[in-house]
Amino acid sequence: MNEAVTFRPPRPGELAECALVWHAAVDDYMRRLARPLPPPYLDPLIALLGHVLETDPERFMVAVRTAPRVAPWEAPGPGSRGSVPDLDRSVGNLPPRSERIVGFGIAVQREHVWFLSQLYVLPEEQRRGIGRALMTRIMPSLAGPGETVEDSGNHPDETRPGVLATCTDSAQPVSNGLYGRFGIVARMPIFNLVGRPIDPSTLPRLPEGLEAAPLETLDELHAATAIDAIDRAVLGYAHPADHAYLRIEGRTGFLYRASGGEPVGYGYSSKAGRFGPVALLDETLTAPVVAHLLTAIEPRGASSAWVPGANDRAMVAMLRAGLRIESFPGLMCWTRPFAAFELYMPAGLSLL
Repeated sequence: MNEAVTFRPPRPGELAECALVWHAAVDDYMRRLARPLPPPYLDPLIALLGHVLETDPERFMVAVRTAPRVAPWEAPGPGSRGSVPDLDRSVGNLPPRSERIVGFGIAVQREHVWFLSQLYVLPEEQRRGIGRALMTRIMPSLAGPGETVEDSGNHPDETRPGVLATCTDSAQPVSNGLYGRFGIVARMPIFNLVGRPIDPSTLPRLPEGLEAAPLETLDELHAATAIDAIDRAVLGYAHPADHAYLRIEGRTGFLYRASGGEPVGYGYSSKAGRFGPVALLDETLTAPVVAHLLTAIEPRGASSAWVPGANDRAMVAMLRAGLRIESFPGLMCWTRPFAAFELYMPAGLSLL
């Protein structure tokens, strides 16, 4: 190709272009599965990209194809050399380079956990090493000086502190193989459950004495402290910036407290149907808390929740309520265990 690929952080005005790369990449493989995407509604994704750019700017990179500058006197045709003798040929008057984003990768660092949020490349640009190049630019280094990851001969757990993780599609073997080369191996399915309760009266009620307190009614510092403690117990790390983003995005959160006032979990739902995250310190509360979140806020359409395979109580409760498993599962991948996923449901595949 006559164009070079370069890598750099995105500019704020380029987030919509990144979202279009996402749509093109996902639609390409979904069409091969006879499940093409609808026309893009990209506002939620652009908001997510903006959030990650704000919290982790050094872990957001775009791949850009840049066409070389061509001086008018060097272009073929009527404007060939010598046809405009009085043209100022200084570099500053050359036409700007033509840039287009052909891929992007974003990751978030939440305490000791590095999480790959998104990695997408335009279909026509795939299999050229762009995805791998993006990934190596946003992740901590595995290799020593002069080494590549593959020839360093070290297991990820031996050379990098903390955890590397991601959620991906099970229908993407090439991508899953790429992550596996870095030690981020698929460990657990995660299922998208969609729908609404058929008969809400059959759902279990919250146990006597368990209070569901809307977060907006609580002291902000008290709620944040309680949520951080629950996250550290369930996920192993706190991520208050993501909770703030979810509330700005329109999700309503509840803090669940036992009769003595001690926090035992939290959960989110929304008018848009987006469900989660949900984190509980007691797995026996899963079914009643899920039932409460499904009915406390009536969405405009269907509810959509992501349920890890380890969280069997949430899966059973939602299937019995009438929700259905949508499409093929995702895959949760990590270098080493770090969370109690039997007690957790994430906000989605892009943010734990």
